[in-house]
Amino acid sequence: MDRTLITVLISVAAGFVAALLLGKALLPALRALKAGQSIKEIGPKWHNSKAGTPTMGGLMFIAAAILCVLTGWLAMREGDNGHLFALGLALMFGLIGFYDDFIKVKKKRNLGLTGTQKLLLQVLASAIFLAAMHFTGHLNYDLYIPFVKEPVAHVPTVLYLAVAIFAIVGCVNAVNLTDGIDGLASGVTMPVMVFFVLVSMSMKRAGLATFPAALLGGLGGFLCYNFHPAKVFMGDTGSLFLGGAVAGLAFVLDMPLVLLLVGLIYVIEALSDIIQVGYFKLTHGKRIFKMAPIHHHFEMCGWSEEKIWTVFVLVTAIMCVVAWFGVRIWF
Repeated sequence: MDRTLITVLISVAAGFVAALLLGKALLPALRALKAGQSIKEIGPKWHNSKAGTPTMGGLMFIAAAILCVLTGWLAMREGDNGHLFALGLALMFGLIGFYDDFIKVKKKRNLGLTGTQKLLLQVLASAIFLAAMHFTGHLNYDLYIPFVKEPVAHVPTVLYLAVAIFAIVGCVNAVNLTDGIDGLASGVTMPVMVFFVLVSMSMKRAGLATFPAALLGGLGGFLCYNFHPAKVFMGDTGSLFLGGAVAGLAFVLDMPLVLLLVGLIYVIEALSDIIQVGYFKLTHGKRIFKMAPIHHHFEMCGWSEEKIWTVFVLVTAIMCVVAWFGVRIWF
């Protein structure tokens, strides 16, 4: 069996087992700390029963991914180390989310950092990631467009960096919005990680494949606790980490535009929220959706959380297949 495939399979299995075992220890600790989730008053009324469910459960798959990636890196010590850049970006966003969750838990409220504070920290994290990529020669200013063989050659540096920061921050917050019902963000992100594993392997970047593989396994282990009815929520700790991982992998692999395909559900979630808020303000109180983001609209239409999860994950899996055919011409 191919060495890269063996490494990937071990990373997936190790991530799953590590997250599963970490959950056994973390859940009682979160309950003891009374790290319960507060529910927004504007959310669906039936979500009130979820109040008090432990949050910050994203620490399970974060710790599992770190453990697997660093262990694999120390064992192989080969490749381009691109996965360390992606992991670094994810960790910076995870720390922002952890601080936000900590404030919520400490003050027993649903609001943590202000919107401005979050945005400034997210822009800073994105800038640090891009600067590190640039000064180490890992940032490619050619823009690859899915299904198009030749890239747009060397986009002006300032323009590329400005758009890149916008794309990273937008991706992270879109993933955060997707985390609104049990298991949704983790379930939707799993096929995205499969996509990045396959692309990394096809590009002969074995080291890079370990990060999405480990995170895939970690999300599987976490989903055992997070699927409906959830025993724990990932919190902003987990959702911002996932957003950073998705965006980081796309940039490390020189294919940021693929986020529009593999992250279609993230995009729809974000757009539904933007459209709802914008239309509400323009019409002084009218709404397009029954509730936003769009998964809540489907809830209000009578869809169960399991049905929403299944449909959204299936759509993402299909879009990942589409994206695969869109990028395979590059390698």
